[in-house]
Amino acid sequence: MDRPRILSGVQPSGKLHLGNYFGAIRQHIQRQDQGDCFYFIADYHALTSLREAEEREKAIAAKNKAYLPRPARQILAENIRDVALDYLALGLDPKKVIFFRQSDVPEVTELAWILSTVTGMGLLERAHSYKDKLAKGITPNVGLFTYPVLMAADILLYRSHLVPVGKDQEQHLEMTRDIAGAFNHAYGEVFPLPQAVFNDTPVVPGTDGQKMSKSYGNTIEIFAEGKALERAVMSIVTDQTPLEAPLDPERCHVFALYKLFATPQEVEEMAARYRAGGFGYGNAKKALLAKIDAYFAPARARRKALERDPGYIEEVLAEGARRARAVARTTLQLVRERLGLLRSPAT
Repeated sequence: MDRPRILSGVQPSGKLHLGNYFGAIRQHIQRQDQGDCFYFIADYHALTSLREAEEREKAIAAKNKAYLPRPARQILAENIRDVALDYLALGLDPKKVIFFRQSDVPEVTELAWILSTVTGMGLLERAHSYKDKLAKGITPNVGLFTYPVLMAADILLYRSHLVPVGKDQEQHLEMTRDIAGAFNHAYGEVFPLPQAVFNDTPVVPGTDGQKMSKSYGNTIEIFAEGKALERAVMSIVTDQTPLEAPLDPERCHVFALYKLFATPQEVEEMAARYRAGGFGYGNAKKALLAKIDAYFAPARARRKALERDPGYIEEVLAEGARRARAVARTTLQLVRERLGLLRSPAT
């Protein structure tokens, strides 16, 4: 395999945060010279939780009478734009990769339906993400249940070889391999079986110590700055150890985040300050704040420049969709031929 085909997507479900960056975005950007990369904004996937986002807007408005809740269509449109801005500002090069909006390639929905006809109900019922949402009392919709089939279509439509994912998506990728295998067995070899590529970055803790996640409300946004960034960092939960006492760096969420930004020498020096006592979590948070602010400063400046040219973002996504559709149509034509679904000359 001279040039592996690499694919990954990100849901536009809110402001991207440090967990998104270290868990996925940084890896995506690093890999843009290592293969033929397809990166997409998964707006179809985001529809499964869009009504929840609208309800959160109403809840905020109920607490803050001056806040005007955004309708669902505005939430999604703004989130898509923000994801595109973030990726481009952080270094994604649209000349090196195919960067597009999922819904701009409608072939993915046709393939998802076709794949659903070779997918067993039991496979979908075993999905951890689906069972977790049921356990949390979330009322499931069909889209939530069939999420792994659409994910499989995303991957297989471009006949991808490598899929950078977090460990929490490992099962979904295994399901994609199962679905591809079922189709190949029934209709002949069409799809390569994609391989997961895992990030070696440890789980990024949120401000409450749980995994950083928008659903937990414990995030530090990538492009937060000024008072907003300071509030987020200073809200990180710590224990009640007195200022003068030694601290255990390996048990501290602030230190875990600091390690993501610091050099090995800086990490050693910070650990020594923790263990010496008289340092305190407040000082550690200030050091972390400075690191985050400096690390993203160049990307923040690029993002502000991109915001002043909204037409460029649409041009990038439109060109990405054009290139993606050329590949998608070739795959779908092969699938249709294997199924006996021949198009009439007029279509």
